Amino acid sequence: MLWFLIAAYVIAVVFPAPGLWIRNVSFGELTLYQQKTNLSLLMVMLAMLMFNAGLGLQFSQLKNILRKKHVLLAGLAANVAIPISYIFGVTMLMQLWSDPVEAQYVLVGMALVAAMPIAGASTAWAQNANGNLALSLGLVFFSTVFSPIVTPASFNIFSEMASEEFERVLQGLAAYGSGAFLGLWVVLPSLLGIALRRTASENWLSGYMPYLKLVNSMVLLCLNYSNAAVSLPQAMVERDYDFLVIAMAVSAGLCLTLFTAGHGLSRLFRLDQTERVSLMFGLGMNNNGTGLVLASLALSAYPNVMVPVIFYNLVQHIMAGIVNEGMNRKTVRLNQSG
Repeated sequence: MLWFLIAAYVIAVVFPAPGLWIRNVSFGELTLYQQKTNLSLLMVMLAMLMFNAGLGLQFSQLKNILRKKHVLLAGLAANVAIPISYIFGVTMLMQLWSDPVEAQYVLVGMALVAAMPIAGASTAWAQNANGNLALSLGLVFFSTVFSPIVTPASFNIFSEMASEEFERVLQGLAAYGSGAFLGLWVVLPSLLGIALRRTASENWLSGYMPYLKLVNSMVLLCLNYSNAAVSLPQAMVERDYDFLVIAMAVSAGLCLTLFTAGHGLSRLFRLDQTERVSLMFGLGMNNNGTGLVLASLALSAYPNVMVPVIFYNLVQHIMAGIVNEGMNRKTVRLNQSG
C-alpha cells in the first residue's frame, strides 16, 4: 500500500487530468431534510469505504472490551485531546513562518486529519501485529459512531486558533461536516456493513474479504490521487518546496506524537503487548478517506489544504509498518528466549 500511495502522488503530479475528472463526476442531486445535496462519485467512494469497514468489524468481539472500558474511554479521549494540543502548539510556532497563509493551510489540513474518526485500517494492522482485536474494533466503532458530534465540535475548536478568513473556513467545515453529512455518509454505511456481517454466512464473508481489502485499497488510492492531482502539481509548478517540507514535517510530527501517546497510555494503564499495539494503531491512524472527501467538497478553493492530509495518510502507513516490524521482531525474540 505504501509504494502504491507514493506512485499515486507521482502520477498525480505528472498526469493530474484523470484525478480532476474524478472530482467532477456527479450522479445528480439527493434531497435530505429539504436540502439538496450533490450525489458525487467522491461521496459514493466514501460510503463504500465505510460500508466495507463496517463489514470487516466483528461486532461480537466488542463485548470483550467492556471489561476494560476505562482503556477504551482513555483512547477515545486521547484521540481528540492530543491532536488539539499538538495543533495548538504548531499554530504558535507557525507564527514565525515566513508565509502566514501557508501556516493557515497547514492548520486547516491538520484540523481535517485530527477531526476524523479512527481508521478502519488500524484493525488490520493490529491483527497483523498480534494486537488485541477487541480494543482495536472498539476504538474504530465508537469514534465513528460519535463522529457526527465530535467532528463539528473539533472544527469549531480549531477555528478559534485560525486567522479571520480561515476561521470562517473551519466553521464552514463544522457546518458541512454536521451530523447529517457524517451520519449519512459515514455512520449509516458503517452500521449497514455491521448489520450485513451479523446476518451473512461465514462462508460468504470469507470469500468476500479478499475483495473487500482490494476494493478499499483501490478506493483510498483513488481519493488520494484525486486530491493530490489538485494540490501537488500547483505546488511543484510554483516550486513551493518549503511548504511541502513543512507540511510533511508537521504531519509526521502529529503521527509520531499519537503513536507515542498510545505507547505512553499503555504503560500508564500497565497494558500487555497486545493491547499496547492496538492502542498505538488506534491513536496513530485516522480515517483520512472522510477527510479527503470533505476537503474536496467544501474546500475546492483551497487546494493546498489537502497537502498535509495526503502526507499524513502516507506517514501513518510508514509509521504503522515500523511499529508492526518492531513488534514482530520482539515477538520472535521472546519466542526464541522462551
